[in-house]
Amino acid sequence: MTFDLAARLAERRTAHLYRQRPLLEGPQGPEVVVDGQALLAFCSNDYLGLANHPEVIAAMRAGAERWGVGGGASHLVIGHSAPHHELEDALAEFTGRPRALLFSTGYMANLAAVTALVGQGDTVLEDRLNHASLLDAGLLSGARFSRYLHNDAVSLSNRLRKAEGNTLVVTDGVFSMDGDLADLPALCAEARRANAWVMVDDAHGFGPLGATGGGIVEHFGLGLEDVPVLVGTLGKAFGTAGAFVAGSEELIETLIQFARPYIYTTSQPPAVACASLRSLQLLRDESWRREDLNRLIARFRAGAAEIGLSLMDSPTPIQPILIGDSERALQLSALLKERGLLVGAIRPPTVPAGSARLRVTLSALHSEAQLERLFDALAECWPLVNRDA
Repeated sequence: MTFDLAARLAERRTAHLYRQRPLLEGPQGPEVVVDGQALLAFCSNDYLGLANHPEVIAAMRAGAERWGVGGGASHLVIGHSAPHHELEDALAEFTGRPRALLFSTGYMANLAAVTALVGQGDTVLEDRLNHASLLDAGLLSGARFSRYLHNDAVSLSNRLRKAEGNTLVVTDGVFSMDGDLADLPALCAEARRANAWVMVDDAHGFGPLGATGGGIVEHFGLGLEDVPVLVGTLGKAFGTAGAFVAGSEELIETLIQFARPYIYTTSQPPAVACASLRSLQLLRDESWRREDLNRLIARFRAGAAEIGLSLMDSPTPIQPILIGDSERALQLSALLKERGLLVGAIRPPTVPAGSARLRVTLSALHSEAQLERLFDALAECWPLVNRDA
């Protein structure tokens, strides 16, 4: 028996689903060089423009000089440094929760939380459009796993009636490919009636949403009782790397004791935690970043409507242009790149079949002139990919 990898790859190419890695030749920002070409990028999750902020860079450099460049060991051995602990305390205060626990990636945080909280004899219920890390966590937990219809509290209620054991309801806060918000008030109400816990992965909500950037929970005015398990990532609006889970004292201690992705991995470099501490302060203090971002979002949606683009219902920096066919999505992305604009084509299996799209993401560092340049290119290219549609 042999693995016919070549056939699998050829099949993916034929279906216009083959992925390639663009090579970024400089720091994150609106203007980048990718594969040797200067481009105006609308595809980064650096929503607040902090990934290349001089004060964040200086904090990381100073952290490396003080703490070195490696975590050295797991948190439970000798890898839990003072910057890690200080960042956890700051994130707990930021989210209004007793404690927070730091992870190296968002994928790890989600796997850790779900698999530590539920297992055989329990139930995990997830939105159908949740991030892959959440779906994988549900499958790996060993609990009874079921997906409810996207953002549908009635569908969730029907599944809650059949739940067994400890029940965990899991949803993204902002859905990363559609940009829409979870209807948390309704979902939390259903979970409360069924005595279930709610876990929210707010990777794309922290920073852009909420009066102080506190994400979807702050946006809806919810608390610890509504969302006992809150997950955030640091590699998007924070501009650094890593992730965290915030919640009660008992939750965090449970993760420390039972979460295998936390126990059995080396801690992130302490210097990264130093950088995250500075970016957190900037995120909170510089509200103009959120204000500018919201203005850009409103302008994009108005301009897209004038062109006749098919947008999705998103109030966030994630603004997908729905195309449907993967080949046409690739064609539009290529036409924009010829005109010096970088916008990624998102295709199955990342999104459901027949819903390929261009995923425009906006940053507080984009100017209105750059947005107008995108409109001009879209107005020219959109008709070209729709002639035979």
